[in-house]
Amino acid sequence: MRFLSWFFRFTLLLMLLGIVGLGITFYRWQPELKKVSTLQNLKYAGRATLLDSEGRVVKVVAVTAEGHVQPARKFLTPSQISPWLQKAVVASEDVRFFEHQGIDLKGLSRALWKTLSGDTEGGSTITQQVVKNTLLAELHGARTLERKLKEAFFALEVENEFSKEEILNLYLNLIYWGKARNDLIGVQDAARAYFNKNAVDLNLAESVYLALLLPTPARYLDYPAYRPLMKDLLSRMVEKGTLTQHEADQAWRYPLQPAGWTVKYDKKGKLLAAKLTDRQARKKNFPQPEHHYADAFLDEVERELVQHVRIRDFYTSDIRVYTTLNRKAQLAAETASQKAVLPAGATLGMALLDPLTGDVQALVGQKLNDGVFEEWNHATRSRRQVGSSIKPLLYTLALQKGWQQSDTVLDAPLQGKYQPQNYSGTSTGEPIMLRRALDHSLNLPTLHLLEKIGVEDFKKKLTLLGLQPDPQAGLAIGIGALEATPLDMAAAYAPFVNGGMYRAPRFITQITMNGAVLKKVRLSKPVRVWSEPVAYLGWDMIRGVVNDLTPQQGGLGWKARIPGWQVGGKTGTTNEVKDLWFVGTTPKLTGAVWVGKNDNTPMPKTAYSGTISAPIWQQAVSLALQNEKTIVVDRPRNLVTREVTGLEMAFYQPKGQLHALVAVKPVKPAAKPISTKTQQSTPQKVYRPIKTPAAVSATQLQMQRLAEARKRAAWARQQELQRQAAAQKQALLRQQALQQQAAARQKQRLVAQREQQRRTLRTETLQAQAAFLKRQQRKVQIAQALNARTSKQFAKQYNKIRKQNKH
Repeated sequence: MRFLSWFFRFTLLLMLLGIVGLGITFYRWQPELKKVSTLQNLKYAGRATLLDSEGRVVKVVAVTAEGHVQPARKFLTPSQISPWLQKAVVASEDVRFFEHQGIDLKGLSRALWKTLSGDTEGGSTITQQVVKNTLLAELHGARTLERKLKEAFFALEVENEFSKEEILNLYLNLIYWGKARNDLIGVQDAARAYFNKNAVDLNLAESVYLALLLPTPARYLDYPAYRPLMKDLLSRMVEKGTLTQHEADQAWRYPLQPAGWTVKYDKKGKLLAAKLTDRQARKKNFPQPEHHYADAFLDEVERELVQHVRIRDFYTSDIRVYTTLNRKAQLAAETASQKAVLPAGATLGMALLDPLTGDVQALVGQKLNDGVFEEWNHATRSRRQVGSSIKPLLYTLALQKGWQQSDTVLDAPLQGKYQPQNYSGTSTGEPIMLRRALDHSLNLPTLHLLEKIGVEDFKKKLTLLGLQPDPQAGLAIGIGALEATPLDMAAAYAPFVNGGMYRAPRFITQITMNGAVLKKVRLSKPVRVWSEPVAYLGWDMIRGVVNDLTPQQGGLGWKARIPGWQVGGKTGTTNEVKDLWFVGTTPKLTGAVWVGKNDNTPMPKTAYSGTISAPIWQQAVSLALQNEKTIVVDRPRNLVTREVTGLEMAFYQPKGQLHALVAVKPVKPAAKPISTKTQQSTPQKVYRPIKTPAAVSATQLQMQRLAEARKRAAWARQQELQRQAAAQKQALLRQQALQQQAAARQKQRLVAQREQQRRTLRTETLQAQAAFLKRQQRKVQIAQALNARTSKQFAKQYNKIRKQNKH
């Protein structure tokens, strides 16, 4: 009796604690329970409306409970859904749906017990499924005790707010039915995918088929094994009174033909043969999507959208997403893509952005209207080697370190095993000006320059520009051994015309929910990568690439010129002509065009970036700037322009400089052609002498020339000191890097030691647990022996235990 009294008190205490715990939990979840009323907004069906920079609706998308974005679906009313399907789903998924109040206590108890015992089992009602796919969507279906309790509380509240018919209708619009071209969400998608008809037109046999797919859509792949389940469900519906026997028999004899299956039956409905002849049939029942306006841009917005908005808010609110999309620029880019003439089998990617803000204006992810449908977005997802389009970044870094455009580097093979060549396969063996080397996109002078600048310094600068250089890359990075997307390259060129500031690209400006601002996406924090003078010097060099040389003279960017606008840019071609680039900018719009094949195979040797990519860029940007007010990049006051070997170049103007100032003029082509095979240039800097009046005496003229010579010498010494300082800084950085590596190795050793200690402790714990279990097993055996009814049975059990445990 004392034991029973103690047991009763203990049970009562547990019950009281459970009731108190549930009460506290219910109180904590009260704010969330109030959100149940928002389910009346499920007419939005997980949708979001995307708008351009001027507030025009561009697209309406749907967001699944798993966070997948796809074309918007229509939310069906009960009258738009076959009544047979509604009955079949209830019979299959929740037979007591119209009897319980949101919770099936029997099913819930079983599910809770399984979860507590370490197993998992579903026990959710249709009401709980609605809650899971809307209000608890952010838990992603996790089978935890918290989720099951929340489902229960929320389900009770939903039953108080909505009728059974409304709840069932929500369920049929939200549930997952497999996958075709996209996820099949809701009954309309399912009816179209499996039977190519509307949900209201489904007959009883088709409804039973779809209802039984809900637990496991993979059943579609094995119709012979699936067929008996249909017979069982029809029988249960007859027993429940949902169907008459005649209706069930007619449904069983119906010659059901799911999409992709070829099935034969006898007159009584018996399955004779079934073969899956077309695995793509479900996709084919949806029209092949054609190109839609701004597909590539919206693809990127959709990927970013789910990072800013909770999944359940899509189902309970009117979500509107305001983007940076510029309609005029997007139409211009799409027109250029449609008219582009590409090598056979090639496609393209294009990105245009505002260089001042980083706002993405337009994206094109593939060649449009070429008869080949592509879903891959080459503008933001294809990382391809950039070729010579990386060179302006290196030359600008050299200018930052004190070099000038008129300085020379050697056009000759490198020393060592790495032996790249110029595109022509030849070299002059002579020094060549930086400006000329970039105009002709020469590899050897570029690599000699990189040796002097330092590979690690160049990688750091590329990282600041939003690019991702390979930590193991060597000199080859200077001539394009770096992978990037068109959007990456466009963002890296923007600092040339915005004063030297890098901004990460932005797609979304703000998101509203039911009219109120939910998220305001601010401009990214600007990063200073170039000083204003250095940015202008780099801009001056890439303008030279476009304007210095005509096509007959070997000019690579000539076809990118836009009348009335300043244009700078650089072509890029990779080994075996796998990639063709043009990256360029105007003061108002920056862009990049990549051309290549999806499988990264070579294009014809006769394909050139200057004649393929550059014209595409030119057409897109010129159309986007049409009728826009022309603006120019202002030259900083501490820079001047001088004519050197027939080219106008920008230089620093040191304090007290005596060089004559030359007004800014449009850059003109060189007077004489310069062969890429026999490039010659003056190895020393060329200074323009001061024009002196006739009245100046010979003595005064001599003094002026002497002063000028002294200034030149001082300037040369200053450059040398700057280079020495840069070398010292690089050595210091290398030493710091070595110290950091040593510290990292020490940290790794400590982590390894802690991990070994943790494993040792884990092993000891497992051994102790095993010993405990063994002792418990012995106690059970002894208890069994003590429960023996006769002394003979006891002796037999006892001897058995002794034998098992004698060691």
